[in-house]
Amino acid sequence: MPRSVTLLGLSLLLMWMSAAHADELLNRPTDRTYDLIVKSGYLKVGVYRDFPPFSFEQDGRPAGVDVEIGRAIARAMGVGFRVHWIVPDETLSDDLRNNVWKGHYLDKTRLADVMMRVPYDKEYAYMRDSTGEMINGEVVLFGPYQQEHWAIAYNGNRIDSVPTMAIFQYHPIGVELDTLPAIYLSSGLRGRLREQVHHFRSVGQAFEGLATGEVEAVMAMRSEVDYQMKLRPDRSLKLAATGFPGIGKQQWDVGMAVKSTHRQLGYKIEAIVDGMVRSGEMKAVFDRYGLRYSMPGFYEEILGASNQ
Repeated sequence: MPRSVTLLGLSLLLMWMSAAHADELLNRPTDRTYDLIVKSGYLKVGVYRDFPPFSFEQDGRPAGVDVEIGRAIARAMGVGFRVHWIVPDETLSDDLRNNVWKGHYLDKTRLADVMMRVPYDKEYAYMRDSTGEMINGEVVLFGPYQQEHWAIAYNGNRIDSVPTMAIFQYHPIGVELDTLPAIYLSSGLRGRLREQVHHFRSVGQAFEGLATGEVEAVMAMRSEVDYQMKLRPDRSLKLAATGFPGIGKQQWDVGMAVKSTHRQLGYKIEAIVDGMVRSGEMKAVFDRYGLRYSMPGFYEEILGASNQ
């Protein structure tokens, strides 16, 4: 075999190996630093599956507030958007481990570059286990982009008003299974509400129960309530103005998470999100889904914003 043919073959083999290695580096989730994300041409944004109005599929395409924010971040970075669907585990710490810094034991290579809808909370960020080790030390929580609240929608034909939570001793109320509202209402007023609490698999199904008369009210996150009321423009549906004594936090900031070694990516995304909040672009995303928007808490002091 001629020497030139042998050298050509060897050169092609080395080129193929180099290209394969480069592609592997660009797409290996644990190595996807900011520079590699830019070189790969896309950003993988982690959002929860089947979680309207934040992230869900519509006509076979990813949709929702968090999906649109993820697309806007990718666009500002000059890369494409790819969705990373998250199926919730038992705890948020499990979700962060499985989707941001380590990977699920069944597939440790399947990780998001950034995860949406993570509570922006210093106490949670620095929480320690019984041995003193930080539970979430492998991730960075950053970029608050929304303040979320609890809310109740009720049938105005069956309930005149909701002055206090005590009224639900006499009226059935729906909640999503295994959520804080389910725990709160089941234990509220020393258990006197428990018999009136109906559990549903989702907030959407709880609103179906409200439409059929199975329940006369639904408690969920305000964004979920707003979205379901938009889907069901029933004039009899009203929003309660009552507070939620004993629930802990009445409102909380929502942000994002990246792996602790990917802080450069976090700084870049944080700057983009900050610009969206200050310019009103963030509010516009929520407006498109019919949701009331509240800026994260610290913007109220910085910008003099009024959260409602």
